[in-house]
Amino acid sequence: MSARALLVARTVLIAVGVLIIGFGAYTLHATVRPTSLRGLGIWILAAIILHDVVLAPFVVGVGVLLRRVGRVLPAWTLITVQSAVALAAVLAAVVLPEIDAKHHVQRNPTVVPFDYGMRLGVVEGVLAVIVVVVLVVGISASGRRTSGGRPSKRRAG
Repeated sequence: MSARALLVARTVLIAVGVLIIGFGAYTLHATVRPTSLRGLGIWILAAIILHDVVLAPFVVGVGVLLRRVGRVLPAWTLITVQSAVALAAVLAAVVLPEIDAKHHVQRNPTVVPFDYGMRLGVVEGVLAVIVVVVLVVGISASGRRTSGGRPSKRRAG
């Protein structure tokens, strides 16, 4: 790609980003009461802390462990497991406030009408089963690949 094309692409992306930020600021100003801004700020700060302190290190740690094992596992196995772990972490972060709200909003049961804890458990369980199946299939595929007369891709170190 030429330098001119890169410059045009960057300029367009920056312009689109500025427009989206402007639209978000307008929507925030038009829809959120000034008294609610403090709570919104706390919520955003908590989301950033949750992501940077809990979710990101957990997903990176799983990725590091998988890369160590990944010397013998196919790439699709690693990608699937990492995606499932990231999905499970984000899903938990999104659903945990609803689980907490279920215990605090007793005056109006229609605000949080479902059993979010059970549903989160079911989805996380399904993701765990998918991870186990993918790892078993990946390990068996890796075993067939290395025992078929070809050398293993395993590196020393």
